[in-house]
Amino acid sequence: MAARPLLSVYSLSGDKSGETTLPAVMTAPLRSDIVQFVHTNMNKNARQAYAVNIHAGKKVVASSWGTGRAVARIPRVGGGGTSRSGQGAFGNMCRGGRMFAPTKTWRKWHRKINLTQKRYAVASALAATAVPALVMARGHDIDEVPEIPLVLDNAVESTKKTSAAKDILAAVGAMDDVNKAADSKQIRAGKGKMRNRRYTLRRGPLIIYANNDGVEQAFRNLPGVELCCVSRLNLLQLAPGGHMGRFCIWSQAALEQLDTIYGEDGKRIPAACMANADLARIINSDEIQSVLNPAKTDLKKYARKQNALRNMEALDKLDPFAAEAKRAEARAQAARVGKKAELLKQKRAAEKAKKQFKPQGKAFYEQACQQGSVCEDGF
Repeated sequence: MAARPLLSVYSLSGDKSGETTLPAVMTAPLRSDIVQFVHTNMNKNARQAYAVNIHAGKKVVASSWGTGRAVARIPRVGGGGTSRSGQGAFGNMCRGGRMFAPTKTWRKWHRKINLTQKRYAVASALAATAVPALVMARGHDIDEVPEIPLVLDNAVESTKKTSAAKDILAAVGAMDDVNKAADSKQIRAGKGKMRNRRYTLRRGPLIIYANNDGVEQAFRNLPGVELCCVSRLNLLQLAPGGHMGRFCIWSQAALEQLDTIYGEDGKRIPAACMANADLARIINSDEIQSVLNPAKTDLKKYARKQNALRNMEALDKLDPFAAEAKRAEARAQAARVGKKAELLKQKRAAEKAKKQFKPQGKAFYEQACQQGSVCEDGF
């Protein structure tokens, strides 16, 4: 295996006391999508079932009045002498009725998660704790911390007093993050404050140890500080809210034990899909460009397809007879447009010629009327 960066080991007074190698799992790929997916599903596995009472909204005797009374067919409370009688009941649209689709306790509360995905998410979250930029982006105050990841001497596992724990955190510059968490404590908005969840608090450092020789009792009462054994690493603690980059304080034994938990004899360390994610640099490299085909400049140009309904040449190729009929119609139409004035002149002249004999016809009719009936005296 290639050499890995060295990490400084700090004593309880904040001085450098030794060095250790970075665990191989800290080089795992950072997959925020897998971390968020696994966290979302894991977080559902601590839920308690809830449901409304099966009798809620159904504690009255009611029946429908049926049809023919010009009222809705909703069940109505029987009886008389009170305003409640005749009122609708049971329905979710009724006052005092049940809710729509009453909740049941047999809902699917928990989620099964692929074991490989869970291990991938934990490894990715561990790797993110070694990136200072991600730790700061998550909101931790680590300006005074000498190194990320922060490794302390194994003597930290024997700390038994909270006062000594505060001195240790102050010596390594981690007390600022604890104070930030303590200052964030406030009363929760909503009904949770009545349900034993009265206060909310930001997350502070995560103390990871190998052996509990009193470290749990020393650090557990500090606001925002959480503890975890290295053999029981939990994604809900390594990436709260599904956001990678938790500020972790390791004991030297816990950090060195990661190479036993992950590696050849332990859990498989995820491998990145690409060793170099800079795709533009890979494509433009000399190795890739030297084996690519040259750019094609003399591309064959294809004529645009013509619409036979609008283009006469395209119609001529498909159906010469239809094209010729269309041309003949066009010629006839053009001829009709040219002869239109002459045809109108002829029609008007004919009408005028008819009108010149109209007075003579009227005179003849009047003369014939004066002669009387030709059948009066017989034939």
